[in-house]
Amino acid sequence: MRIKQFVVYVALLILGGSVGVWGSRYWMETPQQEASQTPPVVPTTLKPFPFPAKSSPKTNLNFIAQAAQKVGPAVVRIDATRQVSEQMGETFEHPFFRRFFGNDLPIPREHVERGTGSGFILTSDGQLLTNAHVVDGTKEVKVTLKDGQVYQGTVLGTDPMTDVAVVKINATDLPTVDIGSADQLNPGEWAIAIGNPLGLDNTVTVGIISALGRSSSEVGVPDKRVRFIQTDAAINPGNSGGPLLNAQGQVIGINTAIRADAQGLGFAIPIETAQRVANQLLTTGKAAHPYLGIHMITLNPELRKELNEDQQLGFKVTANKGVLVVRVVNDSPAEKAGFKPGDIILKVGGKSVSKAVEVQEQVELSTIGETLPVEVVRKGKPKTLKVLPASFPTN
Repeated sequence: MRIKQFVVYVALLILGGSVGVWGSRYWMETPQQEASQTPPVVPTTLKPFPFPAKSSPKTNLNFIAQAAQKVGPAVVRIDATRQVSEQMGETFEHPFFRRFFGNDLPIPREHVERGTGSGFILTSDGQLLTNAHVVDGTKEVKVTLKDGQVYQGTVLGTDPMTDVAVVKINATDLPTVDIGSADQLNPGEWAIAIGNPLGLDNTVTVGIISALGRSSSEVGVPDKRVRFIQTDAAINPGNSGGPLLNAQGQVIGINTAIRADAQGLGFAIPIETAQRVANQLLTTGKAAHPYLGIHMITLNPELRKELNEDQQLGFKVTANKGVLVVRVVNDSPAEKAGFKPGDIILKVGGKSVSKAVEVQEQVELSTIGETLPVEVVRKGKPKTLKVLPASFPTN
């Protein structure tokens, strides 16, 4: 019996691992079972693995996928380059160094900065909307469509105060977006962003409308004149200039990555603001913003107490709420209309206001050179001032 076992062991080594299971099983069997054991039959023909049949293309896409398919072809990538010159330090501007170095003063070095942003097609003949900061400092940009076609784009106009810009490419029969309304939005509605974040073309992100009417000062960009839409849809560098959509796939805003530290927060320029500015840029090449020339703050009881403790203010605040005029700019439309520090603004253009941002919003909607009635309270008495807004000074 030992000789027989040894022969079987040698046979197993010769046959290799393919019979390893059989060999292991053999050593567990009794001698009485040995004679009756026969190796299993290995089929000579192998059947293919039964993969499930391919399904037909999906027709029940959710609203996000439908919006992305609808708008995606009209979302473009914008690559801009600009020449940047490094200025000499103030030290080398000193007359002593100029006399010492003469013509050997260090030459300002120039280098090229490249940036990538997004945009979307408004008209089939190639008018695009994007952010002003995407194309800042250049007149020519490269525009790449979703299908890979590349065009040379011309910057027709930019408006830094609203961060809106218009670009034109020479093309026909282009896909376009549908325009919706930001005025009808409510917090909690769906929000879909499409753009090229971090250079990743036609990326779709989704969230909700988190808030409406965020003032420029609240967002941290006081130099802008925008009431921003806030969303938690991811908006990163490269998304700037792309569309923010509602659940129907209509454009309700222009995404703008204006806060690098905004974790989980995104902001968009309402489409009504963008359209109004774009129309001005297309017709005149620039956007004009009405200007009164006042510094104002929104009152509350704590602020009133603090102001009345300031001996240099020059007047006493008698109200706990409202919009207080703190300063009137010299030779401004407001000064010419008779505004005084201490005035409390109640209405602008016939519309009641209770916050400084609401005053700014109504002034922005007014027309330069046309009379704008402003109702104020001065020393407890109502007064209507008629002001002619001027164009915001550029310097």
